[in-house]
Amino acid sequence: MKYDQIMVRYGELSTKGKNRKVFVGKLRKSVKNVLSGFDGLEIEASRDRMYVHLNGIDYKAVCEKLKKVFGIQSLSPVMKVDKDVDVMKEAALQYVNNLTREIHTFKVTTKRADKTFHMDTNEINHAIGGHILFHKDGELSVNVKNPDLNLIVEIRKEAVYLTGEVILGAGGLPLNSSGKAMLMLSGGIDSPVAGFLSMKRGIEVECIHFYSPPFTSERSKQKVLDLARVLSETSGHMVVHVVPFTDIQKQIQLQIPESYSMTTTRRLMLRIAEGITKEKNGLAIITGESLGQVASQTLYSMNAINEVTNFPIIRPLITMDKNEIIAIAQEIDTFDISSRPFEDCCTVFTPVNPKTMPRREKVNHYESFVEFDELVEQAIKNIETVHIRPGDFAGKKDIEQELF
Repeated sequence: MKYDQIMVRYGELSTKGKNRKVFVGKLRKSVKNVLSGFDGLEIEASRDRMYVHLNGIDYKAVCEKLKKVFGIQSLSPVMKVDKDVDVMKEAALQYVNNLTREIHTFKVTTKRADKTFHMDTNEINHAIGGHILFHKDGELSVNVKNPDLNLIVEIRKEAVYLTGEVILGAGGLPLNSSGKAMLMLSGGIDSPVAGFLSMKRGIEVECIHFYSPPFTSERSKQKVLDLARVLSETSGHMVVHVVPFTDIQKQIQLQIPESYSMTTTRRLMLRIAEGITKEKNGLAIITGESLGQVASQTLYSMNAINEVTNFPIIRPLITMDKNEIIAIAQEIDTFDISSRPFEDCCTVFTPVNPKTMPRREKVNHYESFVEFDELVEQAIKNIETVHIRPGDFAGKKDIEQELF
């Protein structure tokens, strides 16, 4: 089957009223970024639909990319024909004759966006369906409830579009339509899922990773970069700010009582994240916290940890249990990467008996004896920033050889 183009249908964008043009522009940019590896594609965006003109390029490869783009409700490879009934009937018959899969039943579903067209929906269904039945007599029959093929005929002002396939998109809002936030990305299962769900709501995400050599290995860092690479597949690009955290963790282990060390660790991470967020003109900080999952994720701990920043903290996973989070991680292809046996700085220094109900006054008292300000400033100053794109597999092959 040779398709002329791919029709992209908007989801929530259709409700945006006067701001719709801005959201469509953001979506067009996302589509352009994701399809940048294809030469010859043309993107046409209107108020109600977007069309990707294939110009001979394989539609399947393009669809695989598009269905991961946030802001797309659904998409269909389509044949574009003139608004003439005879032309429409012949095109529909050609569509059926050129199918690569075997079908025995079909129906025609007409969507008449152009109400000025001289035939109504039922008349079009009967005209096209009757034409197909006449030429496929004995081969096909009509089944309106559960057909092998639902041939969709969409009549719009500029043309008629035929398709028998509707592919679900990622939904949500276009990337970068809700502002920028910093994702605290560890090597675990939760934080990449939190990043994915935040991106789905239109947030432009940059990642912050805390790296503590020699306590954490180069492979643990590479694991995080590979997770960022997966996230970049929906945006075309991802930035990771790698924070040197060894000196701060050493001071915490020396100066802070063990039961409060995790609370202080999280507070200092937030202080650093706040500094980076300000520097990068971000509006919020994203974490992968799930309520009650570990000691630092109780409401008491969050209350003590939140004190150090005035930025909003977005916690997309806060009410999810682990199985729900794992299911999403598997769906977005981050689970296997997160499961690699390389620990991050939080797991390496996990205390034996962490406080689940830390008090603000106590943690402030313990921290008052240590000059953390200079260490925080130094950590921000020495950040390594890595830019990642979907095709970047650097280091992955070596890691897999080590594992297997």
